[in-house]
Amino acid sequence: MRTGTIERKTNETFIKANFQVDGNGNSTIHTGVGFLDHMLTLMTRHGLFDLSLTCEGDLEIDQHHSVEDIGIVLGQAFDQALGSKIGINRYATTTTPMDEARSTISIDISGRSFLVFKVDGMKDKVGDFDTELVEEFFLAFVRHANLTLHIELDYGKNSHHIIEAIFKGFGRTLDEATRENPRIKGVPSTKGSL
Repeated sequence: MRTGTIERKTNETFIKANFQVDGNGNSTIHTGVGFLDHMLTLMTRHGLFDLSLTCEGDLEIDQHHSVEDIGIVLGQAFDQALGSKIGINRYATTTTPMDEARSTISIDISGRSFLVFKVDGMKDKVGDFDTELVEEFFLAFVRHANLTLHIELDYGKNSHHIIEAIFKGFGRTLDEATRENPRIKGVPSTKGSL
């Protein structure tokens, strides 16, 4: 069972997460940021992960610390859950529509942290959620999950739909990249390690 459990406490946030790679799409998520709860639920459901996550953050200041730190913790839990990376597909790319919006997400579980985020045209807010925090979340995630992630908005007008296409696509792509492939022997790298 590939599972990662992380607890992280700072002066700004207190986060507990349990992330199961080989799940069924079940989640219990309470971050204090309703829109992020919704997006993480979609990611979990479409990636077929199981996720339990709570965050107590300094929301009286703003949502930044909570969203970024959740990205850190989920990245750490993911890295822990994946373990040796023996036999995984490693690479995946998916295109995901959400009404008028469409995202293309590519992942390389490479051991090298890098984010390409090509998303233009979002409004500043969806409800009370600052849309610039989407990039902050993924930047924190890749730094701590040790993977390369390319997020590209192919097109879209509605900011909610754009972000939803991204999170659904991220879950689907992560699922494909982490899948164990019986044809792959050892770690999928000519270097012998990831």
